[in-house]
Amino acid sequence: MPLPTPRSIALGGIGADAHSVGLTLLKHAITEAGHAVHFMGTQNNLDDFFRHAGDVDVVMISCMDGHLRHYLRQFPDLLLRYPDIDALWYAGGNLDVGNSERIRGEARRLGFRRVFPTYVDIPTILSVLAEDLLTRPPAVRARPVAAFRPAQPGTAPPDQRLTEEDLLKQRPAVLESWPTGARARDLADNAAFLLRQPSFAHAHAPGPRGARPFLVQPRSGVALAAEQRTAFVALRRAGADVLSYQIDSLTRNNDYRKAHDAIAESRESGASTLNGFPMVNHGVDVLRELISEVRTPLQTRHSTRDPRLLAEISCAGGVTGFEGGAITYNIPYFKDYSPAQSLRRWQYVDRLVGLYREKFGVVIDREFFGTLTAVLIPPSLAIVVNVIEAMLAAGQGVGSVSLGYAEQGNRSQDIAAVRVLRELGQKYLANLGYPGVQVNVVFHQHMAAFPQDRARAAQLIVASAATGRLSGASRLITKTPVEATSIPSVSDNQEGLQLSRLGALEANGVEVDERTVREEATVLRAEVDQILESVLLAGDGSLTDGVVKAFALGYLDVPFSPSVYNRGEVLTARDVQGAVRYLNTGRLRFSSDVIEFHRSRMSERRRTEQPPVRSEWQLVERDVLRIPSGHYRKWPLDA
Repeated sequence: MPLPTPRSIALGGIGADAHSVGLTLLKHAITEAGHAVHFMGTQNNLDDFFRHAGDVDVVMISCMDGHLRHYLRQFPDLLLRYPDIDALWYAGGNLDVGNSERIRGEARRLGFRRVFPTYVDIPTILSVLAEDLLTRPPAVRARPVAAFRPAQPGTAPPDQRLTEEDLLKQRPAVLESWPTGARARDLADNAAFLLRQPSFAHAHAPGPRGARPFLVQPRSGVALAAEQRTAFVALRRAGADVLSYQIDSLTRNNDYRKAHDAIAESRESGASTLNGFPMVNHGVDVLRELISEVRTPLQTRHSTRDPRLLAEISCAGGVTGFEGGAITYNIPYFKDYSPAQSLRRWQYVDRLVGLYREKFGVVIDREFFGTLTAVLIPPSLAIVVNVIEAMLAAGQGVGSVSLGYAEQGNRSQDIAAVRVLRELGQKYLANLGYPGVQVNVVFHQHMAAFPQDRARAAQLIVASAATGRLSGASRLITKTPVEATSIPSVSDNQEGLQLSRLGALEANGVEVDERTVREEATVLRAEVDQILESVLLAGDGSLTDGVVKAFALGYLDVPFSPSVYNRGEVLTARDVQGAVRYLNTGRLRFSSDVIEFHRSRMSERRRTEQPPVRSEWQLVERDVLRIPSGHYRKWPLDA
């Protein structure tokens, strides 16, 4: 809905939150309505918004991690520092880990005109914007700031294994970065404890007759150790095969001081004020007590900017699975984090894991978040990134890798993707000289926005689990029926586990369209080989150089990424069967046959789309909002 007069809007995400898809769609919707958008991207602080507020009519702050109260603490002081600001303030997303009405009231008292504590659709935002600005005179607007792109991508670390001496030289600075690090210093003591714990890697190993397990893993993560222990016990009783805690957003940005304060606040209030488990602050001994009680293979899941201290404490605490990688925990999450720097930090993590294996016989599984930005991710890109991460990890001595894939919604394509992911992961590791590395595949249930309707969400979870089982994945990471409406409780996760178990059983009665799966697999193999070849050529044989240069050149390009090091030219949408295709291949080095295949599939979609679309972005918006708005018949989309 166009506004009466063109206006200027500052739009961005705040704090550690990295959700960029909705922001990108909202930016295009407001722009297509005829208004100037100063797009700030993700991970801004409150000062950043105030610096731009004097030049715009409206400031829109997005927060999806539930920590808005933490991020707004300086709001009254900044209002005094900037007395001439007259902009309207909006806040939206998943604003609070607890009481959504509480944060609505607090933000309104601070001076926010509109507060949307949970999901709101784009037409509603445009409608209230028009209402609010109908009689308001336009602000004196400054020229929108051009998006920053680094002139130099940085220098990649050498593509070679760190020596033990190199690692031990770096360890003191890492361990001294927060007081709890000191307890992780003794590698031999850590290894002795690790060897007595249930092994995450061993849980994935094939049985005596070669049958692969199908492990089911829920998510969890709260501020206090006692509550985390309670959650683990409940989830184990509900049938979880392996367990993990999600690290909170403050720890992910290495802000241990704020995490410390939030732990104290959680103790005082009796409810978690964090969206995850602040493991660095709790430290080694708390972690050892926790794992000794649950006696289940345990994994650390996070997306931490500098993962080195987290990895040290995780290993020392007896955790035998550690997720993340230089690409998967950078490009989808951070705005200004160079691949060169993340490669260097993750070499440390992988060498630490490799050293535990070589010196002490401890195999710690390393998982890669091939989910990327989760929305409309072309499977070939997810596979390439996983394979690169696996090769980098194996090069540092890692003995077990888990390659992650997020369900996109076309069952034939998803099954093909998982099969090709395992096949090419094993192939490229063997070609590189690492045939003994254990390769597991992880199937994430639909990671994009969930249906608002609880019954539809439950149906999606059941069908998703069936797809995961049919694909031959080693492990399923579950969702809950309340994903769209609230941060899941322990009971919600228990329900998600039960629905997933039901779906895995129902897979026995599902017939796979093997012909279509083979066709999809053929396309994926060609795409993966072409992208990976371009990365290796860009680095002249060096994988680390190739990664840095490939992102700079656009040979690797993740849709919807917030990173300034990602070109953002690749655009994706669904074909008429719901499979994810390249709407724009950007600078990916595909053959003409591959490009024509995707052009043909997307042309068919445009011809049949009703109502017709005016732009590529409108097609993308429909696909992104299709599931949360309920505009689909059944999951999976090709059912």
